[in-house]
Amino acid sequence: MNLTELARILRIPPQELRDLLPELGFSIGQKAIKVDNNTAKKIIKTWPYLRRQWAQKKMAAEIKKQDEVLPKEKKTIFIPAIITVREYAGVAGIPVNRVLTELIKNGIFTSINEKIDFDTAVIIGENLNLDVQLAKENLEEDLEEEDKLSKILAQENQKDLQPRSPVIVVMGHVDHGKTKLLDSIRKTNVIAGEAGGITQHIGAYQINRQNRILTFIDTPGHEAFTAMRSRGAKIADIAILVVAADDGVKPQTVEAYRIIEAAKIPYLVAINKIDKPAADINKTKQELSTKLNITPEDWGGKTICAPISAKEGTGIEELLDLVLLIADTEEENLQANLHSAAVGTVIESNVDKNIGPLATLLVQNGTLHIGDQLCLNHIIYGKVKTLKNYQGEKISSAGPSTPVKILGLKISPEVGDVLEVGDGEKIKIKKIKGRIEKKAHQLSQVSTDNDSSDEIPQVKVIIKSDFLGSAEAIEESLLKLNNEKVKVKIISKGLGYITEGDIKRAEDAEAKILGFNVKISSNLEVLVRERQVVVKIYSIIYDLIEFVKNEMQLLVRPEINRLALGRLKVLAIFRTENNNQIIGGKVLDGVLKNNSLIDVKRNDDFIISGKLTQLQSGKQNVEEVDQDTEVGLKYEGHPVVEIGDILEVYREERIIDKI
Repeated sequence: MNLTELARILRIPPQELRDLLPELGFSIGQKAIKVDNNTAKKIIKTWPYLRRQWAQKKMAAEIKKQDEVLPKEKKTIFIPAIITVREYAGVAGIPVNRVLTELIKNGIFTSINEKIDFDTAVIIGENLNLDVQLAKENLEEDLEEEDKLSKILAQENQKDLQPRSPVIVVMGHVDHGKTKLLDSIRKTNVIAGEAGGITQHIGAYQINRQNRILTFIDTPGHEAFTAMRSRGAKIADIAILVVAADDGVKPQTVEAYRIIEAAKIPYLVAINKIDKPAADINKTKQELSTKLNITPEDWGGKTICAPISAKEGTGIEELLDLVLLIADTEEENLQANLHSAAVGTVIESNVDKNIGPLATLLVQNGTLHIGDQLCLNHIIYGKVKTLKNYQGEKISSAGPSTPVKILGLKISPEVGDVLEVGDGEKIKIKKIKGRIEKKAHQLSQVSTDNDSSDEIPQVKVIIKSDFLGSAEAIEESLLKLNNEKVKVKIISKGLGYITEGDIKRAEDAEAKILGFNVKISSNLEVLVRERQVVVKIYSIIYDLIEFVKNEMQLLVRPEINRLALGRLKVLAIFRTENNNQIIGGKVLDGVLKNNSLIDVKRNDDFIISGKLTQLQSGKQNVEEVDQDTEVGLKYEGHPVVEIGDILEVYREERIIDKI
């Protein structure tokens, strides 16, 4: 067989094939024109395995070469909580390609300018002979807010402390029914009230159970909202980990469990969707045990696993009773002084165009009143002009474990900030805005990722959203879609309505504009049509993510597998026309199927390819014929088939990997 024809069949450049075959154990020279037929057959038959073998061998050699530059002894490095791959490699003193290889081994497909979190940095550091530590300033920043609350409570006189309501956080995979569970708990149609049923921002809700108030922190359930869930866990007393009985433990479930563990709060597992036909509670418990080391209580462990159906309402009351039971065991930790100056954590923040800065605060100690002055790090942020509870009703005060929306601040604090009532320093807003502007600058930075990974097909996007938390969540979510076949490239991201500048940037970069809870003026809609820029505006984050996934799917290049069917020996040529021949022959082996592809072989040499478009056996049209059957067929293609030729019949299967 001609080597070029073999290369065509294998879908690989001829020179690359010449380079590759000796590495795979075949004695083929660099100047070879033909390949022995038996060898060619063996190569075609085992090609998928050979190619995988070569890829593994190449990666092993590359890793071995790169490992030569790894630290001989374990090296300690200090990094911030979030760091780019390039910066990580620079701090570690390791080639960036070696870091990328380690990320790929752990299932993370990223580029040198994209960010990884501290946990990821620690995991890959293990195999890079690195002891990864959080930089001191970041460690102090992370501990400062929690320590502040601890110090305030430690200063309280034990006699003044009174029981407060428990704060519960619900976590889980986006499809496992977290929002439906909250809907069922509150007995209100949240899913109809919130667009599409997926939570857009961190909110909080309260219910009354057995004359006791329970506060639920409603963190978004999608895997991308890691940071939001982390903030929710820091201020929660109890966690509910939702796992679907028909789907089991997913990577996002593992992620949520890690956050719960890090927060060191008691938790229980709600095994949801037990009404589904595919539900398997025991299998779910088995996965919890093997993947998360969670041993259910009825298996001799300590973790409560409650079977529920949020859709049907089954087991919800029992679940709430179990939450109260855990709250009773945590009674010593669920105390606060109602008469102290209020202190609480910001769980949502934004600026309304008409009203001004808004913040949702979870009061954690003391009582917040209208007229109270709120400070952050002894800097006055403004006075409380209006308080609204989770139902949007105006209230005059809010005690511990109560979530309230505050109006009257001079500037929006960041999510996770601890605000205190008291005296502080009056300072110009410009100085207060320093870190906000820094954050906004980072948010609006244009991507400059021009590394070699740009050879991978990309979906380019510009993100505009109403909230900073939403923008961060969308960015994290989209970047997690990246893989070795296709990726998302975020050109820029920012807050507020879509502008003419966004449209110009999208046109220049051939990017799509994705808006979340923002608007576009009618004038700009005309410009969008003129410039032929794709603008999509969503009120549901999950729908936005699904749109990008579908766009990525369109760019995935399919793999084509050759499925050999059978061979036929040509015994007669009945008719020859310009583009087809009517042929008679006998099936030597396998099976011939209608509407298949044909390779014509003569004396074991490849002649040409064509199509089998009609089969006849016993003068009847048939769909397939078996071995040793004499058959007539219509061959479409260049009419060069001769008596004695062998027709190899096959089909091609296009395999497209799902994103």
